Amino acid sequence: MSSDIFSRLAPFVQEYIYNHNWSELRPVQIEACKVIFNTDAHLLIAAGTASGKTEAAFLPVLTLLHEHPTTTIGALYIGPIKALINDQFERLNDLLREADIPVWHWHGDVNQSHKTKLLKNPRGVLQITPESLESLLINKHNDLVRLFGDLRFVIIDEIHAFMGSERGCQILCQLARLARVTQKQPRRVGLSATLGDYFMAEDWLRSGTDKSVMTPKIEGGKRQIKLAVEHFYGGEINRKEGGKGNIEESVSAYDRYIFNLSKSRKCLIFANNKSQTESIIASLRQIAADEGHPDIYYVHHGSISASLRQTAEAAMREPNHPAVTAATLTLELGIDIGYLERVIQLESPLSVASFLQRLGRTGRRSEAADMRFVCAEEKVSSEASLPEQIPWQLLQCIAIIQLYLEERWIEPIKPLRYPLSLLYHQTMSALVAMKKLSPAALATQVLSLPTFAAISKEDFKLLLRYLIDINHIQLTEQGKLIIGLTGEKVVGKFQFYAVFPDNQEYIVKQGTTEIGSIVTPSPVGHLFALAGKTWEVLDIDFKRKIIFVKQVEGKATIYWRGGSGTIHTKILQRMRQVLLEENEYSYLQQNALKRLQSVRELAKDAGLDKRNILQLEKGKCCIFPWMGTVAYRTLERLLNGFCRESLEISSISGDNPYFLTIKLAPKKIEYLYSEILSLCEQRINNEDLVGDAEAPQIQKYDEFIPDRLLRKAFASNNLDMSELREQVALWQTY
Repeated sequence: MSSDIFSRLAPFVQEYIYNHNWSELRPVQIEACKVIFNTDAHLLIAAGTASGKTEAAFLPVLTLLHEHPTTTIGALYIGPIKALINDQFERLNDLLREADIPVWHWHGDVNQSHKTKLLKNPRGVLQITPESLESLLINKHNDLVRLFGDLRFVIIDEIHAFMGSERGCQILCQLARLARVTQKQPRRVGLSATLGDYFMAEDWLRSGTDKSVMTPKIEGGKRQIKLAVEHFYGGEINRKEGGKGNIEESVSAYDRYIFNLSKSRKCLIFANNKSQTESIIASLRQIAADEGHPDIYYVHHGSISASLRQTAEAAMREPNHPAVTAATLTLELGIDIGYLERVIQLESPLSVASFLQRLGRTGRRSEAADMRFVCAEEKVSSEASLPEQIPWQLLQCIAIIQLYLEERWIEPIKPLRYPLSLLYHQTMSALVAMKKLSPAALATQVLSLPTFAAISKEDFKLLLRYLIDINHIQLTEQGKLIIGLTGEKVVGKFQFYAVFPDNQEYIVKQGTTEIGSIVTPSPVGHLFALAGKTWEVLDIDFKRKIIFVKQVEGKATIYWRGGSGTIHTKILQRMRQVLLEENEYSYLQQNALKRLQSVRELAKDAGLDKRNILQLEKGKCCIFPWMGTVAYRTLERLLNGFCRESLEISSISGDNPYFLTIKLAPKKIEYLYSEILSLCEQRINNEDLVGDAEAPQIQKYDEFIPDRLLRKAFASNNLDMSELREQVALWQTY
């Protein structure tokens, strides 16, 4: 242990270290202490999962708060999800047991009496979500100096979950607003286990301040990893259906394989959507019941009630007791769920970053991290079209693994240039907090926030005029702007504090116990799955959006619309390499290896190694762009907007970002590539690909934005002609 650093820590911190039998401070903790103690810079802690990042941030920060007590809240911790805040709250309480530094947590599930105590005597550490911080900025505007006037540190956990999103931009706005009111610029500490570009993260962390950011280089030991990838046909297809409400009865090889992987283990199963989590847990529970094994199965996602999510977390933390939980990204972040033996990934994650987050949940006791990928696809006949015969998820799994193993590459995060939904939100938030402002004062308040650097005064004027037209704001006779009657209906709801959409789902209750929520109610008497169990609908209160149920035997299904993510071009390029090279990867299991070999033969026979455009049947061809989600979307719009007439295209379909299927005049197929290349050489920009009648509404408050601004934002945030040009130019070199 570095004795100099250890002796510099507060006595209660030293006591904590002794009581927890630490033999040494970890490298990340030593380096973080050096920055916090010896400089006034911001700090970016970029180190692997379970490397001790949380303690690296808090040990020196709490030491300084102990040595020089603050007169208000001294440290603000911002976390992405309530469960992570609850987890950190318990850990900090343990650390601060012998210190005179209170710790508070504040989010929608925390009782009001706890919050009232903080408001009466604001000191110590406040742990909060961005949404609850927004609520404080609005509703306690006149108390902000009393609450935060002596704020010294802001700790932002899992910053990769915020960067490049409107929610991350919201945090930067909040910190700028706080600094403006308090006239103080606290130091910032950012934590992340999955950053590809440290420079971009440093720019984000320092945004709006004049301090530099220091990112200590952490030399970590080489990590042992156990990986396996297996493939199945018809994971969900070989089951029979029967009984009331679509009960599925038989067990597939896919379900049996996952059951055996997780049997009698502490195991986390990651799926890319809620429906998959429900389906797999219901299947595993059914197998366990049929074979007399205990029920150790849980589901964890955003539509499960908080109490049931906490039950799952507690089961995972219970030592020496097997438990299996299927989750979406709700358990991807750093919630402490104790010692995990294995992580199972259903299909491919969308990114290398997500893969690393999920892998990092295992191997926390100096053991190898153990992660198994299980891919399933429907078996199609040899008569099916070429793209339908390619196992895209299997290729993507391999590509993501190889990019990490070969290059340690992680996706860079692109900042948002025109976060217009947030612009509306912060405009309304400023007006609610300050009651009334002149147009010039409001523009100064909002446009000075660093997030809106690209928003011109003309664009902001256009927004204000539109909001006056739709009565979200009003211009008084004295020339001041206030919230309008229609706007009051928006800002008056607690959902306003969040910049992400609030899906109004039906609450599911068994008696008085809340199980979770679903989007669309099933009719009375029908069955559906939730929390990995099967429920029969007894009654529906449509007015209050409540479904009353009872638990029944058997297995049913339920579907949520899955959110689409962005896949980076580098992953698609590596997928092409996987398809065309001859390497055999040691982690591929028997079925996966066999499936890869068969698709490689198919690709070679089809000529995918020589060209990107292949003719299918007469009048149909397929483009394999090998480019990411954004460039694919750009290509699709280019074809739609500029090639329909010249190539006599009657339809364009496909699966972003894997392939595009074009139906066109047979005599025009040979000209498709040259037409795309020619268009890429012209001065076509992103805006040219968005129609005059379009107004793409993607974010929560886009419906309140003028169409002209929406088109501008969509072109900037969701299209990229520059990348498309680069990728099409590569087609000639393949």
